[in-house]
Amino acid sequence: MLNTHNILHWQSFLLFDMVDVGVLVIDGNNILFANTTFSRIVGQSLHELQSQGLRELGGEAWVDFTLGQSWADALPWPMRDGTDRWFEVSMQASAFEDRTVQIATCTDVTSRMRAEGAEASMLQMLTEIIEGYPVGTFVLDKDHQITHWNRACEVISGTSASQMVGSDEAWRAFGEVERPLLADWVMNPIDEAELSRHYKGRFWKSPAADGAYEAEIFFENLAGGHSRWLHVAATPLRNANGDIIGAIQTLLDVTQRVHVEQMLADTIGSAPVGIFVIDEQHRVTHWNRVCESLTGIDAQSILDTTEAWRGFYMEARPVLADLIVDGLSAEAVSQKYPQSMCTPMGFVDNAYQLENFFPKTGTSGAWLHLTAAPLRDINGRIVGAIETLIDISARKRAEEELRHAHQAAEHLVTERTHELLEAKAALEEDIARRTMVENEMQRHLLEVTSLNTQLHETQDRLMQSQQQLVQNEKLASIGQLAAGVAHEINNPIGYVFSNFGSLQTYLGELIRLIDAYVAAESQICEEPVRQGLGKLRKEIDLDYLKGDLFDLMNESREGIERVRKIVQDLKDFSHVDANADWQWVDVHRGLESTLNVVNNEIKYKADVIRKFGTLPFVQCLPSQLNQVFMNLLVNAAQAMPADKRGTIEVSTGAEDKEVWIKIQDNGCGMKPEVLSRIFDPFFTTKPIGKGTGLGLSLSYGIIQKHHGKIKVDSTLGEGTCFTITLPISQPTDTESPQP
Repeated sequence: MLNTHNILHWQSFLLFDMVDVGVLVIDGNNILFANTTFSRIVGQSLHELQSQGLRELGGEAWVDFTLGQSWADALPWPMRDGTDRWFEVSMQASAFEDRTVQIATCTDVTSRMRAEGAEASMLQMLTEIIEGYPVGTFVLDKDHQITHWNRACEVISGTSASQMVGSDEAWRAFGEVERPLLADWVMNPIDEAELSRHYKGRFWKSPAADGAYEAEIFFENLAGGHSRWLHVAATPLRNANGDIIGAIQTLLDVTQRVHVEQMLADTIGSAPVGIFVIDEQHRVTHWNRVCESLTGIDAQSILDTTEAWRGFYMEARPVLADLIVDGLSAEAVSQKYPQSMCTPMGFVDNAYQLENFFPKTGTSGAWLHLTAAPLRDINGRIVGAIETLIDISARKRAEEELRHAHQAAEHLVTERTHELLEAKAALEEDIARRTMVENEMQRHLLEVTSLNTQLHETQDRLMQSQQQLVQNEKLASIGQLAAGVAHEINNPIGYVFSNFGSLQTYLGELIRLIDAYVAAESQICEEPVRQGLGKLRKEIDLDYLKGDLFDLMNESREGIERVRKIVQDLKDFSHVDANADWQWVDVHRGLESTLNVVNNEIKYKADVIRKFGTLPFVQCLPSQLNQVFMNLLVNAAQAMPADKRGTIEVSTGAEDKEVWIKIQDNGCGMKPEVLSRIFDPFFTTKPIGKGTGLGLSLSYGIIQKHHGKIKVDSTLGEGTCFTITLPISQPTDTESPQP
């Protein structure tokens, strides 16, 4: 308190300007004097303060305080900007002239009052947040008494806040046995061994705060007879000095999730493939029976460890699931498996698959197909990974055997090609002979038409001739295929041998350079020798030779692959009557094989446009369908004008229980009178010797045999479209065709 004399004089007011707290001299509702410090704090001059009453300037609270009717800790003084300055005020009465006045010492405590107000607001807001929080939440003070018990806590525990707040027995809401809750534990140093025994190992440190823990507990005796799995998290509350002054605990009902996890565990356990799951700490949470069988490691010894690698490797290293939990990219994952092809699984983000040999797996190692995908929470954060194992050792052995078989087949290609050329020559000779027979037959038919007695004999001979011509059509197709295959094989083989010739030359140049270096090794210090070696290196362009060597090898490899593809498609296409039973086949595969076989017939005349839809497998005779596709594709190519390149569009689709195939060209088209006869036997618009007129007739018969339809639309000068419709499955009474 400011010391003053009992009797003031005007001159003594000036002494108040020497103190660093505000001073007011108050006479009732009037301000007689205000020192400089007070004027500076409130932003008003002495004249402004003297010209108004205390009630108008400070409010009723100041007047009441001067009268001894208020005991407030601090009084607010309204400022011009609408805020308040707070003063801690002490009053002392003093005589002035002929009356008693009040000397008010005013200490500015605005900062403290604002801080206390903010703290009170924060406490109120915290209480409202806890009460409105949808997760069960309660708070303990340092004496373990409950200070908050929100509505969600009441719902989960079945115990009201009025029963719990003020009590130090929070355990009563969760069971009949007295025992500390997790919030009680975190208020003291944690003995994790005791905590593990208490929660049966289902607890862990929380990353949310220092000293916080989480656990999952099954409560059997909640109020109302309910049983629930609860996820609990407890965090100690500390004051500004870091001392623990209480704890807050949340309760989340995870009963449904635990049940789902149990169902998932049952599903994983009964799955026919190996499956294991790790969490975000890389701990193994699931290891099913197939995993035990493949790796020889039982689930009990590996669950809750981070040692999933023991099923696959001799020493610790991350498995595919570990890499996904770590969020590695596809390139980084591939670096961990350099000997295998690691590819993303397009339908799941950050999921990968690979095939690799694991010497540690099983008794003598195993080839495994692995897939791994991330497990995410509702926010999309990766919280674990699931990995599947399929033993593909048998398939790998079959692939190796198939590779050897392919090598043997390639050896036979040369022999079969020679035989095919000989057969082609004999076939051409036979076709010429049969053409003469056909002409002679036609002459005889004209001669015997008037002889009624020989009518039946002539009809029999005609039927025999027709059957023979069908065989001719097949042989002609094979001859056409042979020519195309020979052409397709000769081209890639040609540039393969050409490239190997260049390779031989380059290698000779490289040997020359190497010999020169060897000869000059003992004399390399001499300048002429070094210049000679450099000149030789420039003459042969060593850098270009090394680069071109690999390009030539790649071209050679592509040529060989092209030969293999052509020969395989020819084998697929011409596998006539190898299996005369009805088969379920992929129509797209037959179309692709046929397009590859007739490529030599099409590629110089038209571009092929594929518009394939989604088709189911179709029950059919695949070799006969390929014959139909070949006839239509070759006809489309031959319909192209000589002066322009055309297009052939091949499209497919499915509707109801049928599939359809369209082959459309923009060639010369057909006249209406020609269009009405194209399926008639022996009808052809081609010159004599260029066609038998049986291709479309045979195609029509094959489609009829498949209980399908073939339709044609054509406009002269614009093009032709053939549409084939086939049932997906044949009637149950369909008999296998005779060979």
